[in-house]
Order: sequence, then C-alpha cells, then structure tokens
Amino acid sequence: MPDKDNQAAAAADSFWMARALELARQGVGLASPNPCVGAVVVGPRGAVGEGTHTYAGLKHAEVLALEQAGADALGATLYLNLEPCCHTGRTGPCAERIIAAGIRRVVAAMADPNPLVAGKGFECLRQAGIEVSTGLGASEARRLNEAFVHWIRTQRPLVTLKAALTLDGQIAFSRGPHTGPQRITGDLARAHVQELRHRSDAILVGIGTVLADDPLLTDRSGKPRRRPLLRVVLDSHLRLPVSSRLVQSAQEDVLVFCSGAESWRRSELERGGVRVEELAGAGSSAGVNLKSAIRRLGALQIASLLVEGGSSIHGALLRNQVADKILLYYAPRLFGSGGVPLASSTPFASLEDAPHVHQLTWHQLGEDFAVEGYLHDPYED
Repeated sequence: MPDKDNQAAAAADSFWMARALELARQGVGLASPNPCVGAVVVGPRGAVGEGTHTYAGLKHAEVLALEQAGADALGATLYLNLEPCCHTGRTGPCAERIIAAGIRRVVAAMADPNPLVAGKGFECLRQAGIEVSTGLGASEARRLNEAFVHWIRTQRPLVTLKAALTLDGQIAFSRGPHTGPQRITGDLARAHVQELRHRSDAILVGIGTVLADDPLLTDRSGKPRRRPLLRVVLDSHLRLPVSSRLVQSAQEDVLVFCSGAESWRRSELERGGVRVEELAGAGSSAGVNLKSAIRRLGALQIASLLVEGGSSIHGALLRNQVADKILLYYAPRLFGSGGVPLASSTPFASLEDAPHVHQLTWHQLGEDFAVEGYLHDPYED
C-alpha cells in the first residue's frame, strides 16, 4: 500500500509540474530578459492558484498564484519551474511571500543561476520549515530558460546560427538570375522559423543579405511579445538602402552596427527611424567586429540572438567561436557545385579543431527536417 501511495504522489507531482511548465511557456516573448516562470498552488482538492510571469506584469508567477489562492494556500504545495527569489529587485523576495502564505511544500524544477539567488531561495524556505524538492522537470525547465541562464551568467545573448540548406549543405543557388530570397524549405519549416523568431529577442544579418534579399526580418508568428523583435544589421560602411524594407518599416526596432561612415549616411538612416551605432575599434573595412556587436546587444538586455546571415556571417560566427547553438533546416534538394556553402572562410587546422555539435535534436517538418544542437552549453563555463 505505501508503494501505491508513493506512486500516486509521484504521478501527482509530475502532473502539476507539467502544468507549471505549461504556464511558464506562456511567458515566451513576454518575460525577457527575465526568465519564464509558471507556478501552481495545489491543495487537497486540486489547483487553487496559478500564475505566469511577464515582465510588464511585474509580479512574479508565485506571487500571482498565491494571491489567487488566498487562504487556501495554507498547508498547500507550490509547484514552479524555477527557484523563488530571495532578494529585492523590481519586486520583493518571493520566498518571504511563500513563507507568509503558509505553504507546506515547494516542488521546483531547477535552481536560479542568478548569483543573487543561486540556492539562497531554497535555503530560506528550508530554514522556515518548508519541505523543498528539486529536479522534477529539470530538463525541460533548463531548455526553456537557457537564454536567460546564458545572459545572466555571461551578459551576452545566447547566439543561435540558423540556416536553410540542401542535403549537400548549400544555402543558396549561385548560378543564374535571382530576385529576392531563395526559398529552399517548405511551409512547415518556415513556420517553425517564425516560432524561433518569436522566442528570440533579436535577429541579426549582414549587409550582404539585405542587399541580396531585401528581407523584412519580423516575427510573423502572430503571438504577443513585450517588445518588438530587434532587427540588427552589420554594415561597416552604412550601405543599407533607405528604400529597403527594413528602413521603410523601422520604428526604432532596426539597429545598424557600423565601423565608420560619412555623417550624412548616418543622419539619413536615423531620420528613417533606424538606430545607428559605431563600435569603437570595430575593425577594418572587412566588417564590424562581431564579438563587440554581441557584447553590445547583451548590454541592451538582449538575452537571445538569432543569426540568419549568409555564408560570410556564418563563417565569422564559427571562426570567432561566438555561436552557442545551431538550427539547420534541410530540404530534399541537391545543388552540387552550383551552390553557396553554409560557411565561408572557416579554415580549421585539423579535424580536432573543427566545432563539435552536441545534444542533438531532430525536428521532422513535412519533407524537410531540422537539426538542433549546441556548440557551447549555456549552463557550463
């Protein structure tokens, strides 16, 4: 009989943690640069309070759930995907609110990597006599907030290299006339990309991509977001055309990094609603210093950066070891020698020096498929 009771309790924990994670996912696009957090207060008869954190909403998920539960929080269990805070920032310490509400037990998926918390929230609860269980749902919780974790630890955004390729690794057909972007993958893969854009704070391309394709680079998922997707262009000499769709649609959500340009070009773009920043010591005429641009985006509270550039940008990402993830969409096509490779100018001294992609995930998208993996683990130094 005790085994059955334990199994039932474990099943209940799994069920309510899944609900907390579901609530946390509702914060995607709305919580950054804060983490996505969901919370459920569960009493003898089921859930009595729920909460999802959004940056604009200010209150943390556990506080919203406790307020909804009211007196029913006394003796209840609180499920959440991230350790409650124990410090005063934009809000007061959530751990103190949990203690004051009379919560008996807390089940949390993972610790908060923020040095201001980092286990202190759990310790505060335990010292107050609250039972604390951790680790349930940790894998999904870590993945959900990997960009926040990377940014809070390094002050740089998590950088994802995204590209659409043929089976033989080509990102574009190089022969014949072309007008506008070349569509290699199908509708399902392109819809998946929009979901990826929705999860990102910024998207980055080089001026070559803009001149070749005239992209809009917007989040067309249709889902709400707290701030517009920041559209970033590396353009050393400000060749970005005023007539481009980026400039024509700019509302302070287009940022151009340059390494030196005539003042009239800068003024022209700024009058069009484009933000222009010259990076000190940004490099030569070969281009803008990529590491400097990424550090600057981190300072602007960009926690996740999606790079949808061309072969030269991809090469620079790999050469400078600043890509943290890859998401490569493959279509059942072969371009052979008539194609453009994924990355150019990326000579590696040996096989051992070539980047290794780990923790691979496969996504089937109709006839197409995507491979997702990590070059750097956001949870490790």
